[in-house]
Amino acid sequence: MVLTKILFLILIVICIFFYILYLWNFSLILLIIFTVLPVVMFVTALITKYSIKAEFAVQNKTTPKNSSFPVQLCVTNKSIFPVGKAEAHIEYYNIFNNQINEFELLFPVQALNTQRITFHLSSRYCGILKIRSAYIEIYDPLKIFKFRTAKNIGTEIAVMPEIHEVNGAISYLDREIDESSAFSENKAGDDPSEIFDLRDYINGDKLNRIHWKLSSKKDELIVKEYSMPVDVPCMLFLDLKCYEDSEYTLPVFDTLVETLISVSQFMIENERIHTIVYYNAESRGFSEVNITSPEILAETVRKLVLSVSDNLYCESPELYFQTNSNLSLSSFTFITSVPDTAVLHYIEENIDADIRNAVVVVKSPESASAICSGLAELNTIPVVIGRITSSIKDIEL
Repeated sequence: MVLTKILFLILIVICIFFYILYLWNFSLILLIIFTVLPVVMFVTALITKYSIKAEFAVQNKTTPKNSSFPVQLCVTNKSIFPVGKAEAHIEYYNIFNNQINEFELLFPVQALNTQRITFHLSSRYCGILKIRSAYIEIYDPLKIFKFRTAKNIGTEIAVMPEIHEVNGAISYLDREIDESSAFSENKAGDDPSEIFDLRDYINGDKLNRIHWKLSSKKDELIVKEYSMPVDVPCMLFLDLKCYEDSEYTLPVFDTLVETLISVSQFMIENERIHTIVYYNAESRGFSEVNITSPEILAETVRKLVLSVSDNLYCESPELYFQTNSNLSLSSFTFITSVPDTAVLHYIEENIDADIRNAVVVVKSPESASAICSGLAELNTIPVVIGRITSSIKDIEL
């Protein structure tokens, strides 16, 4: 572009000498053309600058992790002057990481028309992927001048986490529930309010389980098997508080969320209804969601990802515990990224639960050995970034 301007200056100087040396009208016309032409290019490019509108268009606001998705940059030129060359400077980044990725798009924009440019992105980690046009540079037809327009136009995509296989164990030694409303369809239990099955008497069966009325009709002893409640009080607490701002922030957050969704899915597959608790920055409070199906879990994770703010602000878990000091649970699992000894001691001493787990996300296997294990009533389980299945294979819930 600088070379083009120098060339035009040289041509104008040549035209001036040509006009001085020759008296023909042609030399005057030539001088006027080369003098006025840059002014015309400047004015048309300036008018076009204020006539350009840009926006991003995406088909879905959510996408799976590690999956390519299309994004369209729509540039509308409302002027009568075409743009032979436009250059869009695109930036994208995950809000849980300050690493900004950049690339450029080159394209023309016809007069009174909309140009749609499609490009594809993907993300290795879950979270909010922000996409923006830092600016679009437009050039006049002769590429003498350029102007920046459509600054900081953006959109965002929620990148959903993946579910990992969990080979843990579900404890069925549950606390009694006054009024259970959901029962297992596959396993018997001890809740006399609901009959799971009827079978023949076996030596050792309790006499109070004999169905005397049916036994008298069939002239053989029939035993009632009671149902097992699946809506016992179980809780998964996700601590989203980020204690470190580094290159590990994004992988740690990714592992935190995927650990939560993997454990929750495992519990649903084993007919264990439970509650997920996390800090919702959008509502500025802790959200509690009763998980009864994979569909509810998927919607909860979507809302969780969308609720996290750019500054990663999260209230301390102690605030929730102090507000809900009367918790009485069959199992309680605390998922965090830092082994905060004070919080873990509080959980061990004050959370009334038959099973207490502290799942702590760590950077490396070496970091796992430093996790506090001196809590007799709390099962401390380190989870190495990206190794969820192997880390929590023996978890009891």
